[in-house]
Amino acid sequence: MAHLERCVGGIVFDDQGRLLLIRRANDPGKGQWSLPGGRVEPGETDHEAVVRELREETGLDVRPHTLAGSVVRGAYDIHDYECTWTGGILTAGDDASDAQWVNSAELVNLDEAGHLVDQLLITLRDWNQVPTA
Repeated sequence: MAHLERCVGGIVFDDQGRLLLIRRANDPGKGQWSLPGGRVEPGETDHEAVVRELREETGLDVRPHTLAGSVVRGAYDIHDYECTWTGGILTAGDDASDAQWVNSAELVNLDEAGHLVDQLLITLRDWNQVPTA
């Protein structure tokens, strides 16, 4: 079996129940909306990687806690964690060309328009991680 690259993502909701998404600046999924996250660096824990990646991509400080679920997408073994937003100002950076909070209707619209990374909405629904707004 080919080696899978371990990656993490953060599932973050604001105080209005909206979900944090980023538009990917690079492949895979360039131009599509996804959860913020990225590769786990050597010597890093998943939680350390989530904190670093979300700060780099969104400008936000988060505290990761429960593992929401894991998926394999191509060569990537992705572990997505529920996170609490603790500070920072939302600003797209690093591998993100845009970052924003989306409500449930906006998330569905992005999916129907083909602007979400493959299977994201289905996966979030399976994990009970859709916006309440």
